[in-house]
Amino acid sequence: MFDATSVRREFPILDQQVHGKPLVYLDNANTTQKPVAVLEALDHYYRADNANIHRATHLLSERATRAYEGARGLVAGFLNAHDSSEIVFTRGCTEAINLVAFSFARPRLQPGDEILVTRMEHHSNIVPWQMVAQQTGAVLRVVPMDERGVLDLGAYEQLLGPRTAVAALIHVSNALGTVNPVRQMIEMAHARGVPVLLDGAQAAPHLPVDVQALDCDFYALSAHKMYGPTGIGALYGRARLLEEMPPWMGGGDMIASVTFEHTEYNRVPYKFEAGTPNIAGVVGFGAAVSFLQRFNLREIAAHEHALLTHASAALGAIDGVRLIGTAPERAGVVSFLVGDVHPHDVGTFLDRDGVAVRTGQHCAQPIMDFYGIPSTVRASFAMYNTEDDVEALVAGVHNVLRFFG
Repeated sequence: MFDATSVRREFPILDQQVHGKPLVYLDNANTTQKPVAVLEALDHYYRADNANIHRATHLLSERATRAYEGARGLVAGFLNAHDSSEIVFTRGCTEAINLVAFSFARPRLQPGDEILVTRMEHHSNIVPWQMVAQQTGAVLRVVPMDERGVLDLGAYEQLLGPRTAVAALIHVSNALGTVNPVRQMIEMAHARGVPVLLDGAQAAPHLPVDVQALDCDFYALSAHKMYGPTGIGALYGRARLLEEMPPWMGGGDMIASVTFEHTEYNRVPYKFEAGTPNIAGVVGFGAAVSFLQRFNLREIAAHEHALLTHASAALGAIDGVRLIGTAPERAGVVSFLVGDVHPHDVGTFLDRDGVAVRTGQHCAQPIMDFYGIPSTVRASFAMYNTEDDVEALVAGVHNVLRFFG
């Protein structure tokens, strides 16, 4: 049985006080905390193995290269990719999406082609597509959602037309927690010959992800949402598509040979990894994946869902609290408003009680516009959160209402 209290002890940062209160960290959709295993991997790399990769014959470089490529294999296994060459390291989910937008989509797009996104996308899965649309004459089409935060699959099916060039879909909403039926959506898109990218930043830490079972063409994720370092992520790409895509950035390590007349590019995935990469970040990413694989992700999901159910019920029972997003299938995110109190003020008062939450638009302004609100308070759960954390959140909200009463 999953034991969050035991897991919690592996995260040193959680053992501290904030404003004289025990830290209750509920901002995990923003970034997760790091276990000792990741901290030690980063420390060991810089203390013992620091060297550039793929470029030297000395022992430190060999060790660094093994660690870097070993992490690629770990990420490939975590996603059940066909081969580790289908994993491209990026600076995060945002860069992974931009890579697909500019290397895969832009060369193919023609004026009048359509890029399909949903109402609940993170800005990182909207803005790159707007940019390539402006450059090519393509247009964005948006799948609507209802008041619960559930996508309209009938509208999605109708929007999949003869001019649809690509569908870019969020797997789990960062602002609402909605788990979208992406397998079904991929099937519908593929039936019309439309390739699909999934933004998996919020799904990978919480749900088992199998890119072969999903049959997606691209899958983007960020390490820092998965208990790993910031500034590193990965793109899974179907091998055939990666082979067809031109490099997005030029420089060292993405080349096989260079003359002033011609450059021959390196093989996949290296042709997309120009320059000296975030080697330590990749090593930490691999350690985070190894850490996650110690557990049953379905048990983690069940634990986080129990916390979500408890929090939603307790908050929903408070007079004056409005829950935003009530989809039946949600990951560990609850967004809410507290009476007429501005979300930033709610967040400030919760912080004084030691409770860390996110307030704002959550890089999802179209969702806020849909509900006619400027922002929300968002509590998001991770494997190390407990029922006591939920109770602290609820008590903090009561304190807010008493103060502003």
